[in-house]
Amino acid sequence: MDRSDRPVIAEFVDVHRHYRMGDNVVRALNGVSVQIRKGDYLAIMGRSGSGKSTMLNILGCLDRPTSGAYMVGGRDVARLDDDALSEVRGREIGFIFQSFNLIPQLTVLENLEVPLFYQGRVGPESRRKAEYLADRVGLGKRLEHKPLELSGGQQQRVAIARALMNDPLFLLADEATGNLDSNTEKEILDLFDDLRRDEVTIVIVTHNQKVADRADRTLWLKDGQVERFDVNRPAEVAP
Repeated sequence: MDRSDRPVIAEFVDVHRHYRMGDNVVRALNGVSVQIRKGDYLAIMGRSGSGKSTMLNILGCLDRPTSGAYMVGGRDVARLDDDALSEVRGREIGFIFQSFNLIPQLTVLENLEVPLFYQGRVGPESRRKAEYLADRVGLGKRLEHKPLELSGGQQQRVAIARALMNDPLFLLADEATGNLDSNTEKEILDLFDDLRRDEVTIVIVTHNQKVADRADRTLWLKDGQVERFDVNRPAEVAP
């Protein structure tokens, strides 16, 4: 399917984010507009101070624009109250962090069930789904292991599977391979490629050009504005 035929699932519409520091105003984002469509694999890059972290925080519903709209699933979530915004964050976005953020006392299976636990949805169905996703990321035989019994790459695979538990609109990855060696980094990026082929939508914020090159497109930020888009792969989702 051509990219232009896919639905828009998240969108920045002339987003500004300004911070006041004493008598100064820091314009972290200054009129950013971008669409994320179902099945996109988008990398966001830019030098320190370009606005990457601010864009990440708004994408993840951890911050709000000063002006402009941030649409998720057709709703301007920037206008929601804190409780409603938290619900969007928990149900619509799957987070993948550099530091994995697994709970060390829990097994792989239990870590995968955590997102549904907070929604009161743990039961036989969630257990089956956790087992399926663990198998999907190559950890079907590690269900009873705890994080410290796993390699860094395996822990990140658990984090990716956990991020998929809620069937989110998109995955949001923050330097997802930053703590991994080059061989393990490749394994995780290969897994992202597999998810892309299944039309999972992925947004990855990175400073690593090699990581960004694996995405379909790279959005470059400079001084809080979109400097350019690089197209790395064809717009069609691979079969």
